[in-house]
Amino acid sequence: MGCILKGGGGLYSRLTVGAVLLAAGAAERMGRRPKCLLELGGVPLIRRQLIALSGAGIDEVVVVLGHHAEHIEPVVQEFPVQLVRNPQPDDGQVSSLRLGLQALSPRLDAVLVALADQPLIQSQDLIDLISAYKKRPAGSQVVVPMVDGLPGNPVMFATDVKDQILAGEAKLGCKQWQSRHPEAVHAWATPNQRYRTDVDSPQDIEALAARTGHRLRWPAAWADAEASQPTVRTPHGRHHPLVQGLQRHGRPHWPPAAVAHAPGPLCLAAGR
Repeated sequence: MGCILKGGGGLYSRLTVGAVLLAAGAAERMGRRPKCLLELGGVPLIRRQLIALSGAGIDEVVVVLGHHAEHIEPVVQEFPVQLVRNPQPDDGQVSSLRLGLQALSPRLDAVLVALADQPLIQSQDLIDLISAYKKRPAGSQVVVPMVDGLPGNPVMFATDVKDQILAGEAKLGCKQWQSRHPEAVHAWATPNQRYRTDVDSPQDIEALAARTGHRLRWPAAWADAEASQPTVRTPHGRHHPLVQGLQRHGRPHWPPAAVAHAPGPLCLAAGR
């Protein structure tokens, strides 16, 4: 359906946006537990990200899995997204990014790259990023949220950048492209700390709770840090209010009524 953004002089042109959601890491600092399955308000982080992407009007989503794929896939299988497995996730995040970019359709105008371990990202944050991309200075092709002078995520870039990355060597990803083309990168200044908030370690979980009051919890299957072969379970059944109404043909969609029943600070912006 595309994202239509309103500016001071009227409506911008329609923008078709695809997203790559990266969730392939081993999470070594989390004891090799899949951190995207951490729950906030009872909802796994990766599901919260998918709901936010839908609420922002993203047209197409590719989720890249690697380590822990067999445990993550059942949690997201109801979503109308494309799942891609990185057969060599230890090759690093760039390898997962490139697989995700390859899986996107050619009809897009722009690409948004998101991380599955950002617990506070909401649809409005993504809408704001898309708006910043639409208003970027002439000549810039990548928009990076900058919080207190530090880069955040997600990032957004033109499909020309996607094509150049895929045409380059295997080690070329978005960060490497930015380093080679600094003149084409727009550092979008924002005070929004959610772009800088992720969780890589148990210390990050505690720091998040102390700073925001939001407590992340492991699902029962992963609560024991020593568990090596947890039982896979889907946190929400097919008839949970977060699942009902999902399968609209085309792009991921969550009706406001369904999200209203979700525990925790989910936000689905209307009228965008």
